[in-house]
Amino acid sequence: MSEALTPETPEAVLDEAADEAGEEEPIKQRKNGLYPGVSDELADSMKSGWADTELRGLTPIAQAEYTAARRAALSARFPGERLVIPAGNLKTRSNDTEYPFRASVEYAYLTGNLTEDGVLVLEPAADGHKATIYLLPRSNRENGEFWLSGQGELWVGRRHSLAEAEQLYGIPASDVRELPAALKEATGPVRVVRGYDAAIEAALTDKVTREHDDELRVFLSEARLVKDAFEAGELQKAVDSTVRGFEDVVKVLDKAEATSERFIEGTFFLRARVEGNDIGYGSICASGPHACTLHWVRNDGPVRSGDLLLLDAGVETHTLYTADVTRTLPVNGTYTEIQKKIYDAVYEAQEAGIAAVRPGAKYRDFHDAAQHVLAEKLVEWGLVEGPVERVLELGLQRRWTLHGTGHMLGMDVHDCAAARTETYVEGTLEPGMCLTVEPGLYFQADDLTVPEEYRGIGVRIEDDLLVTEDGNLNLSAGLPRRSDEVEAWMASLKG
Repeated sequence: MSEALTPETPEAVLDEAADEAGEEEPIKQRKNGLYPGVSDELADSMKSGWADTELRGLTPIAQAEYTAARRAALSARFPGERLVIPAGNLKTRSNDTEYPFRASVEYAYLTGNLTEDGVLVLEPAADGHKATIYLLPRSNRENGEFWLSGQGELWVGRRHSLAEAEQLYGIPASDVRELPAALKEATGPVRVVRGYDAAIEAALTDKVTREHDDELRVFLSEARLVKDAFEAGELQKAVDSTVRGFEDVVKVLDKAEATSERFIEGTFFLRARVEGNDIGYGSICASGPHACTLHWVRNDGPVRSGDLLLLDAGVETHTLYTADVTRTLPVNGTYTEIQKKIYDAVYEAQEAGIAAVRPGAKYRDFHDAAQHVLAEKLVEWGLVEGPVERVLELGLQRRWTLHGTGHMLGMDVHDCAAARTETYVEGTLEPGMCLTVEPGLYFQADDLTVPEEYRGIGVRIEDDLLVTEDGNLNLSAGLPRRSDEVEAWMASLKG
């Protein structure tokens, strides 16, 4: 990986570069007025001779009309207040390398822009608010920033000009480097989404309170509970790509047996990167007893014939909407008798949960329905003393069911997390909501309360459901769920 000629570049590196070029004078001694180590001749050369690459007549992004409606709803909720929503900044991974950037959900939801350092500001106006998107403009070629800075366009790629951004996002655009000073001078009530941009927060230190800022975050979280048509379409794209990723994994299970769970992880990741932006969360590629660890993301264990593979993974689209699907597959293509017994119980529980997802139902209904079935099975198998109502009242089934049966899904895998309890987990399902239904049974390898044949078996089945006017739509129905259908599907892919 190359190193930029920034002011922070060690002088020894600059000297070495000069030596390699056969120059007599170490370039660190040159007297260029911009950066040490750059000759006047080279600096002058880099300022000129570049073609005009401005893009004109751009088409607005597909979600522009939807982001405008979202901003209008936000404006109506907080009249007369300045609202500041940052995208966030790059975060250092180690030394001079950064993590891949992902814009804050609040900012991406309201703008569709996904670049670092951006800030959306809604300024109070007579008719509501005036929105401005603050971005880094094109790299400056006159002062050498585009090739001398490690974040210059020569190093990290071209970014849109402010004029291009206005065409794409339908929002007036300004230079974000001027924003902190402007915010310091601003008067009147202000709210900011915290946790993404320290410089922006510092500029507003004396103008905001955490309580007011939390109200802004809660509103934006609850606004995402019901998805618009664009969001529903993106979620279906994410799920469709995820289905193809699961098919990819099944086709290479024999190769995974020769390596490890990481072969499975890498196979799915390839699909995510080719068809989307990334994975929506760390893929869980849990084989054998690892399936009993709910968030097994080390993915460094063996994959053995005769074991189950619990694959919990989701592709994230280019617009940051993610799928979240789980299947528990027999590595050799056929469930053993005890594996099938446990799998079928989870399938029956999921069927009950899915049937409970409909408009007007309480959010908790699908969880309760699935838990009731699992408790019945545990009593039937003699693993816990009934009756079922007693088991549920005392929560005894949770030793083996462990987690809730689902969650909202969207731009975050656990979407709408800042929503109030009364509007989310104690709320009512509405058309446009998207959620997962994912019951499971997990018998830990060291659980002496169950027969030995159960130990080390973990099963989860998860699908992504969109609440419709008359029930629900299973977005991930393209992946078989019933045990016999799973075996037939795997055989067809391996054949």
